[in-house]
Amino acid sequence: MNGKKISLLALFIGISVVGASLKIPAIIGSVALDAFPALLAATFFGGGAGAIVAGVGHMISALLGGMPMGPLHFVVAVEMALLALLFAYTWKRKWLASVLFIFGNAILAPIPFIYIYDWAFYVALVPSLLIGSIVNTAVALLLISRIQHIFTRGVVKG
Repeated sequence: MNGKKISLLALFIGISVVGASLKIPAIIGSVALDAFPALLAATFFGGGAGAIVAGVGHMISALLGGMPMGPLHFVVAVEMALLALLFAYTWKRKWLASVLFIFGNAILAPIPFIYIYDWAFYVALVPSLLIGSIVNTAVALLLISRIQHIFTRGVVKG
């Protein structure tokens, strides 16, 4: 990875920090707009870059929210990284990538917490995660279509 890509990854992580401060009301305070920069990075630079932005972005979002689930946020960061990878690998079919990200983030990712906490926690968390996933994905899709030319034939090409 060259210096230009590392700098852009740092920029996307910075955008994720800003998004992390834009919270969506939830039973747990870490549902935020921190995922859309990871989807942008996954689209423009590949799954690995998107995974880095997703994992770091979630951890910063959790720190800003007070780490309400403690070290379990590391599990969520890994899940977010895997979802960014999946988004990158299915991106040629934009709607499939979007639906898989939303379903994975809102329905599948919180499943381990059924066993750690209980069903009530899962049921309380899913609506907020669903709204957050839809908003993050919609913002990413809107921005991808608006700035894609910069990454394909503009300043950042190569």
